[in-house]
Amino acid sequence: MNRFQVYRAALPEVCTADPRRMVFTADAEGRCEISTWDAATRRSRRVTDRPGGTLHGAIDRDARVWWFDEDARGVGRWRHQAFTGGPDRPGLTGVPDGTARGLAVIGGPLVTLGIGLDDSTTIRIGTRGGPGREVTRVEGPAALAGLAPGGDLLALTRTADSPAAVTLLTPDGTVVAVLPGHGPHGRLWALGFASTGPRPTLLLVREHEDRYLLTTWTPDTGAVTHDWCAFDTQITARWYPDGHNVLIRQDRHGRSLLHRAHLTTRALVPVPTPPGTLLDAAPRPGGDLHTLWTDTTHPPTMTSSAGTPLPPLGTVAGHVPGTVRDIHTPGPDGPVHTLLCLPEDGTGPHPAVFLVHGGPADHDRDAYDGTVHSLVASGFAVARVNYRGSTGYGPRWQRAYRDGVGHTQVADLAAVHADLTARGLIRPDATGLWGTSWGGYLVLLALGTRPGLWRAGVAVKPVADYAAAHAAGTVALRALDERLFGGTPDQVPARYAHSSPVRYAARVRDPLLVVAATHDTKCPAQQVRSYLAALDAAGARHESLWLDSGHDGYDGGDHMTVLRRAVLFLDRELRPPRRPAPRGDGSMHHTVQQ
Repeated sequence: MNRFQVYRAALPEVCTADPRRMVFTADAEGRCEISTWDAATRRSRRVTDRPGGTLHGAIDRDARVWWFDEDARGVGRWRHQAFTGGPDRPGLTGVPDGTARGLAVIGGPLVTLGIGLDDSTTIRIGTRGGPGREVTRVEGPAALAGLAPGGDLLALTRTADSPAAVTLLTPDGTVVAVLPGHGPHGRLWALGFASTGPRPTLLLVREHEDRYLLTTWTPDTGAVTHDWCAFDTQITARWYPDGHNVLIRQDRHGRSLLHRAHLTTRALVPVPTPPGTLLDAAPRPGGDLHTLWTDTTHPPTMTSSAGTPLPPLGTVAGHVPGTVRDIHTPGPDGPVHTLLCLPEDGTGPHPAVFLVHGGPADHDRDAYDGTVHSLVASGFAVARVNYRGSTGYGPRWQRAYRDGVGHTQVADLAAVHADLTARGLIRPDATGLWGTSWGGYLVLLALGTRPGLWRAGVAVKPVADYAAAHAAGTVALRALDERLFGGTPDQVPARYAHSSPVRYAARVRDPLLVVAATHDTKCPAQQVRSYLAALDAAGARHESLWLDSGHDGYDGGDHMTVLRRAVLFLDRELRPPRRPAPRGDGSMHHTVQQ
């Protein structure tokens, strides 16, 4: 088997008391695992070694390394270890196993964590390694958004449009304030407390009148919206260590912008960054700024403005093939933006693959993607479409579902397909679809509602039957479904049926590869099996691949299995073997970049 690495670049977490000590997620024999990094000695040490890999890690002020020890379903518990090594210890004892819903390790041995249970979320607090006392338990999905530096105030966040989007409470469970995110107030997200200052100050983002505004909350002032610090597309933000400045990262039209907001002087200053995508940016003690930058033809690179040595990334060596073009296709709610990556060799039109992002609250970025790399190196053009519902284009674009859930997005994919065909960039007789999760759902819906438009599809861990997925899915996913459709399957059954791929399975005429996971709690296995049975009954041509994993697998072997199978499937279906070229003309060989 060829050697490969897990490619999930992320900035390291830094110990606030000693910024030279860091924790990061790195490749370890084809799995994501947690490692330490000592910038003073430039040495790393692997901390975790779990069969399914480990993704979630952190470091506290005492340089204890934390990670979430989870199974294939994402259920587990927090554990910790000394920076220099030693035995693994439980984060807090007496805490039920569940899903990770936030961790706050602000200083000393005080620990606060959130755990998602079947139908509720519990917030626990205690001394590191000691009993975890329950602060509160709330129904439905929620998460711990932060703990104030003094340990006297917690922030709990729920869905951004709920009447209790953010709740402030003391460690004994007393509610101090409830911040709504519905109605005229606008949606609201909590981003964490400032690490210094005479009073707890919580950073938030509010969506109001089609803008995103920086907001702060203190016990004295309540919520204060900073109207001078407003943006037309989605933002996230982090405090600077001084507690007076905020670093804002803006997602805008598939790329990133960086700003520094001075809250006391009400000044907003751009932070220079090259064109492309900032996957993350974090202010560090001592005036240091860590960034993780990429674009389509450059794998991610980490930089420190102070020259601090950062851990090496398992990056892609050599030239990344392809050239990138921005395509804007007219649409009923505004132009649909596509990042089109074209092979460098040969002239168009090209065989093409539409790589469909999931979410739906996400977007495709001008960022390196191993799947794009593999497809372009194999001679395909790759279209990444930021259909209506995508983030990065403002609130109205994200709310635009005029044709119904799924159908609006498929209409945008079809419009871009027609536009790229008319421009002579892609071959309509050799164009396929590939998507994962909600992107996989759109692949199934597109092949069922518009048979023959695309000539093949790959759907990885998809929603195939919306009502069945809702019944078996997680609390958070059920809540998302109900916001998308305006109710439960019992309340609005026609809407769920209209948008469910299983309804159109008998119309599928194009070859289809379906990849599913046996322990998937987000897109459950049984609803995929029911969809495959419907394809069988209709005589539709399809293949299936089952993974012994959950929805969010951290094992590189599974990723490579899917990548190889999908690229070979699309190559076979979109570019069937031709008669050998005459001797001397030269035959083209398509290779897969791994």
